[in-house]
Amino acid sequence: MIRKLLAVLLIINLTACAELQEIAKQLPQNGSLGNAEIASGLRQTLDFGIDKQVTKLTQTDGFYKNELVKILLPEELQKVDKALRDIGLSKLADEGLKVLNRAAEDAVKEATPIFVSAVKDITFADAKTILLGNDDAATQYLTNKTQTALYHKFNPVIKNSFSKVGADEIWNNLINKYNNIPFTNNVNPDLTDYVTGEALKGVYTMIAVEEKDIRTKLSSRTTDLLKKVFALQD
Repeated sequence: MIRKLLAVLLIINLTACAELQEIAKQLPQNGSLGNAEIASGLRQTLDFGIDKQVTKLTQTDGFYKNELVKILLPEELQKVDKALRDIGLSKLADEGLKVLNRAAEDAVKEATPIFVSAVKDITFADAKTILLGNDDAATQYLTNKTQTALYHKFNPVIKNSFSKVGADEIWNNLINKYNNIPFTNNVNPDLTDYVTGEALKGVYTMIAVEEKDIRTKLSSRTTDLLKKVFALQD
């Protein structure tokens, strides 16, 4: 009887140990996490943002029908838009807004490798601080470190896309029609510069969407590295 009792206690003990070990495996193992490993996790997060979110911008209406990033007219051109609509050219005004977004959609498709390279090259001086920061802390860090350089690389891509989607021709027509309206002041905006800036904002915005998902949803941490790194912020 005593042997049977000891055997039962042993089985219970072993079962409990196995369960404890299983629980332990699921607990954050943060003691060994260094800056380099955390930085790798942050880069992977930004890569996922490009792969899963920025690619959505390259589709037709990726900018135009996404309220988070839709490119609206700059203040100087809002009076152009209103004046053209007032004289019955609403359809042309609508097309003018749409092609700005089409140019951004086309340009992001061509420039995606630029963003991938920027993430690969970025160094996180204090990765743990960024990890424990706001929901978009890594994206903000990427923005601050890369925006100026990416602007200069992205601008010629936007310029090419303007021509490719016919935006330059449409806007030349729009602006000429507006400038010919009596009692208006002529405008000659740098639309390439404006759309470049707005398209970059759109890219960073969508990367931030993915970063927030990974930070707040366990189901979005689809790799062992992401699970390990972001367990620290939990």
